[in-house]
Amino acid sequence: MSEQIKESSVTEVGDVGLPEDLARADLYGLIARLFQEAPDQELLDQIVSSIPEGQEAQSEGAPLARVWQNLVEMAKTNPAKAWQDEFDQNFISVGRPIIILNGSFYMAGYLNERPLVEIRRALDAFGLESAEEISETEDHISALCEVMRYLIAGDDVEISNLTNQRVFFNDHIRPWHDDLFDAIDSIPEMRLYHSVASLAREFLAIEGQGFDMI
Repeated sequence: MSEQIKESSVTEVGDVGLPEDLARADLYGLIARLFQEAPDQELLDQIVSSIPEGQEAQSEGAPLARVWQNLVEMAKTNPAKAWQDEFDQNFISVGRPIIILNGSFYMAGYLNERPLVEIRRALDAFGLESAEEISETEDHISALCEVMRYLIAGDDVEISNLTNQRVFFNDHIRPWHDDLFDAIDSIPEMRLYHSVASLAREFLAIEGQGFDMI
């Protein structure tokens, strides 16, 4: 399962579903990983290798392809330490960080408010719970993306289905993700994570459009 959310049952995320759904699950997983902690060099190299040398121009068509290309360029030209420094400076603090990654803050104005309670109720219904070693609450953007990953690619079709994806996304991610990405974009110094925010914004916009068609 994920590093932030674990299952109460024995079912796991696997290779279940159509290729496009598995690609969606993978992208949710990557966004979760990038907002949970700074990418190490191995992950940066994997991102760079996603577009073979010489094929960059082929990725300039659709908006999602363009923002992915931008992330690839940032990964190619900036070492892991630069990503770590930017992550620590903006997302980590003994007090209030510059950028808060929790939905309750954007939906209710404060941390640990009613939106977090509602998310915990949804997770309980899915048989999911936060991993013990994770300090972030369940309304953290990484945790929410991991839940979506499970709802797409989990083995239990009673839980991992399109209806639950749509409801969870519309209730717990859609109302605030643009506010988070606007906050990141408002800080010029966050050069690297602008590329992550752009990717996440474009992908989640596509997700919302898809759910609206159901």
